[in-house]
Amino acid sequence: MNERRDVQALSGVDTAVYEAVSGLAVDGRRATVAEVAHATALPEETVRRSLDELAEAGWLKAAGTAYVLGPHGWGLEY
Repeated sequence: MNERRDVQALSGVDTAVYEAVSGLAVDGRRATVAEVAHATALPEETVRRSLDELAEAGWLKAAGTAYVLGPHGWGLEY
């Protein structure tokens, strides 16, 4: 698939998972299923499914047993 959906089309779970991955990325860390589950208070299976769907859609990239942000064009200019 690898076709990025509109961010407004993401489910509440996908949004929470993506935000958890983003928060870890700010600290220079890769997101594991366990870390995202802890950060979101979601079951690991729910997190795993969301991470896989977000990676398939191009929002995230699998990096071994963890996930990182996928390519994006959100450059901000001030």
